[in-house]
Amino acid sequence: MSVDILQEKIRKMKNPAMVDLALKMSDLPPHLSQEEGSAAAAYGRFCRELLGELKGIVPAVRVGFTAFALLGPDGLKELTGVLELAAAQGYYVALEAPYILSPMMAQATAEAVWGDEAIYPCDGLIICAYSGSDTIKQFVPYVKNKKKDLFPVVRTSNKTAPELQDLLTGTRLVHAAAADLVNRFGADNVGKFGYVRISVMAGANSAESLRNLRGKYPKLFLLVDDMDYSGCNAKICANAFDKFGHGAVVCAGPTVTAAWQQADSDGKDYLEWAVSAAERMKKNLTRYVTVL
Repeated sequence: MSVDILQEKIRKMKNPAMVDLALKMSDLPPHLSQEEGSAAAAYGRFCRELLGELKGIVPAVRVGFTAFALLGPDGLKELTGVLELAAAQGYYVALEAPYILSPMMAQATAEAVWGDEAIYPCDGLIICAYSGSDTIKQFVPYVKNKKKDLFPVVRTSNKTAPELQDLLTGTRLVHAAAADLVNRFGADNVGKFGYVRISVMAGANSAESLRNLRGKYPKLFLLVDDMDYSGCNAKICANAFDKFGHGAVVCAGPTVTAAWQQADSDGKDYLEWAVSAAERMKKNLTRYVTVL
């Protein structure tokens, strides 16, 4: 799959939403750990059951490598299974990679997710842009040859992100400089909808940042992160889309996956609460974004 397929799925469902399956173990419904006997097995079951219930509601999911890796070797086995199931069920699958500090780590990561014997298969990979061009370019051959997507993070949604990412460097903000760097790699990877397969991820808490990214880089597909983070909402996220409601997908996690906690539930009905929250997310987004 490529970003073209993601855009097609969004158009078909009229829903530009992505659900992040990463969560704290304390957000896992207690009965899963009791029944499965290990955190890795419980988390794997949690993800698999969510994938089954959200199929046909959301077009895309995001899976965090670190959330599984922290659970040890059994967690990594569960990760592979979850990624394969998500693909089999027709989701666009974005994997958030661990922080990549060098070109060598970038090459090893690219081979693990997109190589001929990939153990963590995915459609799109989320990395950090701030290691620079020599790490990003390690992924370029895979993007071209395997028709995959890369989303370097240029701006995050946490409260203190502006301390560094909004600093002025010359005539640009730091996160704008990062977006300029990423944009250099996209020229040869334009899909049929006009978006490039090397695009960016940006936080959902700054309308100005999203508006500037959309305006300056019309060919970048924006993965908008953390709609459920404090200070983020659908109205802000709408700035990432073009006039046709294209060119972006909006990600949310705990407000969907841990919705049972907000309902004062014991967690046994967590799937019902997740479905309801996912449908509400779609409704909130489509109040401001009309996908044509």
